[in-house]
Amino acid sequence: MALLLAVPNVSEGRDAATIARLERAFAQGARLLDRHSDPDHNRSVFTLAGAPGELERALVAGARAALREIDMDAHEGQHPCVGALDVAPVVWLEEAQRAEAREAALRVARELGRLGLPVFLYGELARTPARRERAFFRAGGLAELRRRMASGELHPDFGPSEPHPSGGATLVTARPPLAAFNLELSGAGVAAARAIAAELREAGGGLPGVRAIGLELAGGVAQVSTNVHDPIAVPLARVVERTEELARRHGARVARAEIVGLVPRAALAGFPEKLEVRGLAGGSPVIEERLEAAGRGHGRPAPG
Repeated sequence: MALLLAVPNVSEGRDAATIARLERAFAQGARLLDRHSDPDHNRSVFTLAGAPGELERALVAGARAALREIDMDAHEGQHPCVGALDVAPVVWLEEAQRAEAREAALRVARELGRLGLPVFLYGELARTPARRERAFFRAGGLAELRRRMASGELHPDFGPSEPHPSGGATLVTARPPLAAFNLELSGAGVAAARAIAAELREAGGGLPGVRAIGLELAGGVAQVSTNVHDPIAVPLARVVERTEELARRHGARVARAEIVGLVPRAALAGFPEKLEVRGLAGGSPVIEERLEAAGRGHGRPAPG
């Protein structure tokens, strides 16, 4: 049976005890390869590995925990989101696994709907081209999503016709590995970060498959936060190079990088050795290396 990944993102990145409980829930039945928590974004990203059935059970268990632990009405953070379990992608590692990953994602979506969560399919599972991008659902945040659903403008693919009272909604897809990759700037503020992001992203004529936003972190640090949808075709070194080019126009430079979760080994081809990458205390960010370690019985355990 195929080994797939799942990369659930939850809207909690600050409270260590809450994150630990969520981690234990997601680790039920699946192997936890990585967890990345960010207090500025107020978000945690878990990387799980397992057979389709194992991942489905893990995602549903994690969703139940997220509904218990997270109140979206009290949520604050830099990252756009609409739910306690904000996104739940199932990830194939080889093209031959694509159909199996799609089927697993649809089963997960159906089960999440039964928990009382409206589920919207995005990416290649989207029912219409307009619904492919997460930004289509996240624009205006959860308050705007509530309005659109109440007006009948927006209907979920699974689950109730209004957001969960505390948990909001969840976005589900199946996809190959992508790279969530952030770059902190020196010598620039958030206005420059937003201008750089606008030119960096594909929609602004930038790099293919790149989504980017400009944010201000604690302490006034400007960040360009990206998702690279095909980090093998567009390796992270190319994202750094192009961001450096754009930053120079604003009298700024790339000071530090951050890889959120795990990426394929090929995504790091040519990565600049001198660029600091923060958050690597948990080990290598390479999917293949984490899978090899898990196979030897050294995957990261859930906290006790």
